[in-house]
Amino acid sequence: MKSKRRNHALGIRRQAACLVLGTVILTGCAVGPDFRRPEPPKVSGYTATALPAQTASAPGSLGDAQRFVHGGAIPVDWWQALGSAKLNELIRQALQASPTLDAARATLLQARETYEAQAGGTQYPQATAQAGAQRRKTNNAPSGQEGGERTFDLYNAGVGVSYHLDIFGGNRRALEAFAAQADYQRYQFAGARLTLAANVVTSAILQAQLTEQILASEAILATQEEQLELTRRRLALGAASQNDVAALQVQMEQSRAAIPPLRNRLAQTDHLLAVLAGRPPGGGAVPQFTLADFRLPTELPLSVPSELARQRPDIQASEALLHAANAQYGAVLAKQYPRITLSADLGWQALTLGSLFGSGALVWGLAGQVAQPLFNAGLPAEARAAEAAFAAAEANYRQTVLSALRNVADVLRALENDAQTLAAQAAADQAAQESLHLTRQGYALGTISYLQLLIAQQQAQQTATGLISARSLRLADTVALYQSMGGGWAHDEAIVK
Repeated sequence: MKSKRRNHALGIRRQAACLVLGTVILTGCAVGPDFRRPEPPKVSGYTATALPAQTASAPGSLGDAQRFVHGGAIPVDWWQALGSAKLNELIRQALQASPTLDAARATLLQARETYEAQAGGTQYPQATAQAGAQRRKTNNAPSGQEGGERTFDLYNAGVGVSYHLDIFGGNRRALEAFAAQADYQRYQFAGARLTLAANVVTSAILQAQLTEQILASEAILATQEEQLELTRRRLALGAASQNDVAALQVQMEQSRAAIPPLRNRLAQTDHLLAVLAGRPPGGGAVPQFTLADFRLPTELPLSVPSELARQRPDIQASEALLHAANAQYGAVLAKQYPRITLSADLGWQALTLGSLFGSGALVWGLAGQVAQPLFNAGLPAEARAAEAAFAAAEANYRQTVLSALRNVADVLRALENDAQTLAAQAAADQAAQESLHLTRQGYALGTISYLQLLIAQQQAQQTATGLISARSLRLADTVALYQSMGGGWAHDEAIVK
């Protein structure tokens, strides 16, 4: 009875072993560690000290206080928050015509097609068809057969099928690496779109800043020229010295020398905007912006660090490279295991073309082959190299995350500090305008000279120049925050599909 139960249990074990072996042969197992997404950053904030509830405010449309909306979604077309129809149209043109974006799109398509090619070559059997005709001449005399020489035709046709059983997952790991490379190119494409849009916006803001700074500098120069002419008249009357004239002339020429570099930067910015939009600098005028064309968003979306790692395309691209390195390591390990190939041939051979597909012309064959590496001194070193490549990719990923966190921290502090700078510049401008108003009243009453009035005008214009820089800087900081948050690319159908 015991022997019967023992034999029955042994039979069950054998059946289970056969079932497991059959499952392995049919489905296979992939050697090497399965990829696990890295843990998101565990920090709760970006800066060592807490951010204020909102930034400082200043009079004017570009000086409003900005409030951080924690967990707020980043819109795909985030630049529309700046409220400029001209800017929206220019970005639309850039996204359609940029050669840089076209190159990134083509590289993405190449990566996807490479994956499809690899999948087609490894996941399915390979079948080939062949047909041929030969004319042969044989000599039977050396073999002692009668008949001497014989000439005949031989026709053949057939189909061959071969398949590599991916039992240990080497092909699947290689295919996994190709898929990760395609993901990497997708994130690169997303990063290129984000960078292009951000460059267009910041260049438009810089163009507006330079345009207004040139106007303000020209107004200062005109005031100084008038001031110098007045001082020369006073010199002729004996009411001023030659030193006064010389000092004013030096100041005037310094102001004049500062204007051409501004014009040069403005021209370069116009050229850059044209190229970003996908057209040559001389191919047509680019839109001209002023700071009044932009609106400062009063609410800014702010994602927590754990979400940032899933939103920024550079972090996602680094993760894709880490995934690819993990899969490549598994593919290298699979080389140390047996490789099984199955093949089958079905064909026809005949001496005449008319009887080629007759029942007597059928030939077939089945074959199986197992190849096991017995000695290859390079395989262990190749595996160690792949493991080191994964370690490097993992370190690069961690560095990418740290750089992203630093980028956001820098932008957040810039938003706070530059808002305070704008508030101070606005206060200085208000004081300068009030001083100019009082000076004009005194000049009208005859208690203040015209020279003093010119000096007050120059101070007010110089203060206005600083205010222009502070206003444009707040706009640029806002753009930098949207870019540092990832720009909402994950919701862009042009990228995720």
